[in-house]
This record gives sequence, C-alpha cells and structure tokens, in this order.
Amino acid sequence: MSGTSADGISAAAVRITDHRVPRVELLRFTTVDYSPEERERLLRAIDGATPGEYARLAFDLGAKLADAALAVMREARLAAKDVRAIASHGHTMWHEPPHATWQIGESAVIAERTGVSVVSDFRVRDVAAGGQGAPLVAIADQLLFSHPSRPRALQNLGGIANVSVVPPRDAPTTVLAFDTGPACAVIDGVVRALVPALAYDVDGTLAARGTPIAAALDESLADPYFAAPPPKSTGRERFSRDYIARLIARCRAVDPRARNEDIIATAVALAARSIGVAYDRFVPATASDVLLSGGGAKNPALVRAIKQALPGRDVRRFSEEFFDDAAKEAVAFALLGWLHLERRAGNVPTATGASGPRVLGKLTPA
Repeated sequence: MSGTSADGISAAAVRITDHRVPRVELLRFTTVDYSPEERERLLRAIDGATPGEYARLAFDLGAKLADAALAVMREARLAAKDVRAIASHGHTMWHEPPHATWQIGESAVIAERTGVSVVSDFRVRDVAAGGQGAPLVAIADQLLFSHPSRPRALQNLGGIANVSVVPPRDAPTTVLAFDTGPACAVIDGVVRALVPALAYDVDGTLAARGTPIAAALDESLADPYFAAPPPKSTGRERFSRDYIARLIARCRAVDPRARNEDIIATAVALAARSIGVAYDRFVPATASDVLLSGGGAKNPALVRAIKQALPGRDVRRFSEEFFDDAAKEAVAFALLGWLHLERRAGNVPTATGASGPRVLGKLTPA
C-alpha cells in the first residue's frame, strides 16, 4: 500500500481463513520509506509529467513495491510457494470519479521479481460501475472490524482521511463510507514547505506549540467538498501542493506575524475540524465508538484535535482494539486480493455509489 501521504510503502503478510466470514491473522508488518528524491518524484508526477516519465515511474515503483513485498515475506519466513498472491494497491496518480481513477506500480514487475501472482488495479471496476472507487476499505471494516453490539466509525488518517460507519456485527444495516477530506497530505506538505529539513511533524511537536489561525481555518472549511453529501471521495488532485501553498499564503495574509507552528497547527485543525463537520452532518450519533488508524493516528496533536472535534464520541486508536494503526489499510487490501481470488465482490455499493457488487482487481499470474 502506497498512500496519498507519499511517505512510503506499507506491507503486511496476512493469513486469511474462511469460516462464515473471513478471518485475518497479521503475521508481519513493515514499512519501506521513500527517500526525499523518490517522494518528490511521485509528487511532481501528480502535478504533471511526460508519457515517458510516467512509464518509467510505473516500472520503478513496481520494483519498489516488489522489494517491500519480499521484505515482509522474509520477516514472516514465507517463500514464494507459501504465498497465494500479492495484493498491490500501487500509488494513486489521479482520482476523478466518475470519470477515471489511475494507480501506478507495474504488477508485471512485482510478479517477475517475487515469483508470486499479483492482484492490482482495485479501484477501476468500481468507478466503471458508477462508483467513487473509494473508500475500498469499507468491506474490511464491515467484515473484520465491526463492533459486536453497536455501530462503529473507523476513521483512517492517511494522506486523505476517510471513514467507514459499520453496523453491529451481523446486523443488516447498510455501510456508510466516504472521504472526509485532507489529513497527512496537507499537514505533511505544510511541514515540508515551512521546515524543509523535516519530512513530517514528529510526534506533532510543532503543531502542539502553535495556535490555529481561526479566520484562515474558517475560510478553508468553506470548500464545497466538505458540505457535499456522500458518496464522495477526493485526493491530491484537489488537496494538491498548490492547495498547500494557498493555505500557507492564506494564513500569512490573515496574520502576517504567524509562526510556522501556527500554520502547522492550522493544517492539523483543518483535518480535525473537517472530520467533525463530516460527523455532524453525515454520521449518526449512535456511531459513538470511533477508532483512528493510519499514519495520522501516531500524531498526538492530530488525535487531540479530533477528540475535541468529536465531543460525545469515544475516540480511540485502532491499535487499542486490534493491531498496529499503520497496518490496517495494507491488511484491508490483502482481504480485497483474497476476495478477488475467491471471485467475491470487494466493493460496498452503499459506500461507493456503484451500481452493484463487483469483483475488484486484475490478476497478473506469476
């Protein structure tokens, strides 16, 4: 899994057993960071590149994804013959439903380097069926992480934040899922722009020293995306580096004496407040159990801000209930790969808006 935060690759080795519903066991989890040069190459390509640059990047990223898969296989002591398939999300270059979605990371390169079949390109079938192609983790949230007796909101804090609102286990109620708005993509982007020596705000230290700039925050929250009803999804095509530059400029225009820490705190508040707006408008109050996952769950300043934005809800980290916060999406895509091999639908039409259930992904044999 290479997310919109563009900080690196998450790789999970997962054993799936099929009883009445699938059960997963996380065997090992690892991350492979992007170098500053690799991150810049990905972000620059999102802004625009030549056909040749895109083609080379797709193959080079495939090699990097293969290395990550081999690394977690070694840690789990798995040979190629022990692995049924690698599920590879790749990296999103462009996401514009209902027109198109585009993830890169050549699956043939992964298959060649690992000797394992690859399931990839998960989002396109849902978009082709009229859906948003996101959030695709809703199926895992429903099958694997629901609460036994009450509704639960599973809030992922990656580059983009998304929520799945799942009914109690075995309840017939439909699943609601959508992207709430920006998270680490904007927070980390602001940090890198203001403090180039840092890839991100370690432990939320800078944000904790700052005070959000209220007028700039209110203006940012006026973006029509936040008021739009689900199903909806977004990405770096909206919350881009140009957006980050505009946010910084807006903060400085409102308060010429604003410190870097204040602007970073404003980016954190934007992520948290946009989640609060989404819950107030679209998430039933009965979904009072909220689990935070993704890289942003490791940012104490962001977690505190989200708790303040969601009064009356029990906000905890996903790791308090299950396993490492950062592993959740990689595990979810492992499940999607397994569902593909079993020829079972991987999308949740009530969440994505697709015209019906669809088997997701494309298979590249070993």
